Amino acid sequence: MKKLTFILTAAVFATGLYTTSANAVEGLSANVAVSSNYIWRGASQTNNQPAVSGGIDYEAASGFYVGMWASNVDFGDDTSAEADVYAGYSFDAGEVEFDVGYIFYGFPGCGECDASELYASASWQVFTVGAFVLADSEADADFGDSSYVYVDVAFEVAKDLELAFHYGLYSFEGDGDYSDYGVSLSKDNFTFSITDVDDNAVEGNVLIAVSYSVDFDL
Repeated sequence: MKKLTFILTAAVFATGLYTTSANAVEGLSANVAVSSNYIWRGASQTNNQPAVSGGIDYEAASGFYVGMWASNVDFGDDTSAEADVYAGYSFDAGEVEFDVGYIFYGFPGCGECDASELYASASWQVFTVGAFVLADSEADADFGDSSYVYVDVAFEVAKDLELAFHYGLYSFEGDGDYSDYGVSLSKDNFTFSITDVDDNAVEGNVLIAVSYSVDFDL
């Protein structure tokens, strides 16, 4: 599981660039990406500036996986980086693929930004539905005080050209709920995406990003 897969922000899918059979560890992979904007749930995490990200994942044959991912961020304060750690389990039941897990979002330099969520998703053919629920937060929020549910549809429209649509609903205890939606085109490790929100709850509204990403076995 790679964190940004969920939200159509910066894809980290590609053919392998590096393989060394003598040193390869089965199930271990890494990913790197550059993007003109780091967009998460309809909001820029880099003040509409470029982002460089990367991560490492290990997935066992049983379906259990662990990983970490990091990127630069810009919240207009001293926070300049995000470092996430996650673990989960993916499995198939007939034609449906399920994924459940836990993710911790860490922000060095921002004591009230750290948070964690539980997540689950189900994918069938071109459709994916999923949900995140707040597990813990340093910002006076308790378990279940926020949730994010989403629907993604992705399919090939031409050789190696994928068109994807996304809709998500971010809900909070009290008020501030909003929806985000987007469309993206991906080919040859490049992704072009357009994201918008349903009202002025998120500054910036329509956001456009171009990203390039690769992953490879270790």
